[in-house]
Amino acid sequence: MSDAATASPFLRNLLLFGRALRGAGLGVSLEQILSLARALDWVEISSREQVFNAARSLLVSHRQDLRLFGLLFEHFWLGVAEPRARPDLPLAPRRDLQMGRRLQVDHQSGLARPEDPGVEIEDRTATFSAEELLLRRDFARMTAAELAEVRRLIERTRWHMSERRTRRLIAERHGSRIHLRRMMRDAAKFGGAAPRLRRLSRKVKQRPIVLLADISGSMDRYSRLMLQLFYSATHGLRQVECFVFGTRLTRITSQLRLRNIDRALAEAAREIVDWSGGTRIGESLAVFNHRWARRVLRRGAVVVIVSDGWERGDAARLRREMRYLHHRCHRLIWLNPHLGQAGYEPLVEGMAAALPWVDDFLPIHNLRSLGELSRHLAELPARRGGVPASRRGRASGRRA
Repeated sequence: MSDAATASPFLRNLLLFGRALRGAGLGVSLEQILSLARALDWVEISSREQVFNAARSLLVSHRQDLRLFGLLFEHFWLGVAEPRARPDLPLAPRRDLQMGRRLQVDHQSGLARPEDPGVEIEDRTATFSAEELLLRRDFARMTAAELAEVRRLIERTRWHMSERRTRRLIAERHGSRIHLRRMMRDAAKFGGAAPRLRRLSRKVKQRPIVLLADISGSMDRYSRLMLQLFYSATHGLRQVECFVFGTRLTRITSQLRLRNIDRALAEAAREIVDWSGGTRIGESLAVFNHRWARRVLRRGAVVVIVSDGWERGDAARLRREMRYLHHRCHRLIWLNPHLGQAGYEPLVEGMAAALPWVDDFLPIHNLRSLGELSRHLAELPARRGGVPASRRGRASGRRA
């Protein structure tokens, strides 16, 4: 957005509204607030109902949060505000509502009404700074309670994957090609002249994604969270394949597709026989390349490897298998939990051997890095070798 747009009172109010939602415990990101700002160009801004419905559809992720969202929306846009923070709210006149006052949701409109006792809004702004600290804290340094909270947040993560144009053509009003067959049928049906121009465009589909996680001893502090991450991605995206490796490769896609998360993770853990053991990345990738690559790397798949790069096998073999894998996928991403540490250099033999064939070398050590990964996957370039605008200067350029 331009500086003028950023400085507008309405956008400032939207940002403050997002802060109020986070303070009350709703997981609302800056990206969602900006999406709402763009969406409001397509609704009648003077209609409170249209604005409310647009905000609710973009900012609420879980059904149990709908009622609280209605209360907060009513209080923020119609209640008493700080004079210097919100000088002009464009939606409706203010009402004399106090922060601690009890509100009730009107079930027909979805908005809050101040007449009868209902749900009391809890001020959680003091906990927001703690959540910010949790976003930056390394997974390896978290307590058991913090890790439990992280698992809950990972489960609620929204995943978006970049798309590709397929060879299949579909009818579309503003397509780039003429639909000759349809026009000939129309001409025959209407006596020799087609009533209108018919067009075609190439169908757009989500790219497949293949996830491989290192579950060896050196990754023990992160590997269980990675299973949680894989489960979240499996149920948030289409065409996801999941593998883990230590001294051998294990496919856990079918186990993670189970709807119950506890059962899915238990079944996946039961399938893994080399948990917290040695690391043979090269041998594991060789099994993947020769047994699974043809099955799962079709249609421009993206491959994501999660590992610290500690290799106890042959580094030369790892280099060969990485080269093979690199040439058969749309993009090869390596996530290293140590990359988020100050002063880290990829000096271990395995990481140094793999890095020349990595398109994007990214950290995966805290919740903030998980959010950046989600955005990165959604912004992958359409062609091989391109760098997303958000990653220019940060994505790995270490090519052989």
